[in-house]
Amino acid sequence: MGNFYLDIETTGLDSQKDKIITIQFQELDKNSGEALGELVILKEWESSERDIIRQFIEKTRIADPYPFAFVPVGYNLNFEHNFLKERTALHSFTPLDILSKPFIDLRPFGIIMNRGEFKGSGLDKITAKPMNGRLVPQWYFAREFDRIVDYVRTETAAFIELNAWLHREMPLFLERFKQEHYIK
Repeated sequence: MGNFYLDIETTGLDSQKDKIITIQFQELDKNSGEALGELVILKEWESSERDIIRQFIEKTRIADPYPFAFVPVGYNLNFEHNFLKERTALHSFTPLDILSKPFIDLRPFGIIMNRGEFKGSGLDKITAKPMNGRLVPQWYFAREFDRIVDYVRTETAAFIELNAWLHREMPLFLERFKQEHYIK
C-alpha cells in the first residue's frame, strides 16, 4: 500500500473555470505518518496544466486498478477530487476519482479538534501553517512562482507534522477509550 500526501494549488475555486497550477505529492510512512522520500511539486508554469496532470498520472500509481496502489492523504480532499476529476476530463484523460478508492482525509480531525466547528478548522488555524492559500492566485498572475513553491513547502511541512502527530496520539486515545468503556 502506498500512502501519499496529495495537494494542489489552483488559480481559483471553480474547477470548471480555474486551472491547477501545482500538484504536489510525497510518500508517507503508513505507520508513523512521516514523510518518505522527496516532495514532488509539478508546476504548470514550467509546462502546462495538461502536462502536469499527465506527469502526475505517470509518476504515481493513481490510475492503477489496485485500490491501495496510491492512497491520497490530505486535508479537505474533496477540493482535490473536484479539480482532478474535472480537469482530467477536460484534457481528455480518464477522469480521476480519488474519493472512489481508499483515501485518508484529516479535515474531520481538524473539525473535531476545533470543538466540532467548521469555521476555524482550516489547516492554517490548527497547525503552524501561517496562512491559507488565498494569495496563491495573486502570486501566480504576478509570476511570483518562488512564493508559491515556498507556500507549498510550508503547507506540506505543517500537514506532515499534524499527520505524524495523529499517528502517534490516536492509538493512545483508542486504548484510553477501550479502558474507559471496558472494551477488549
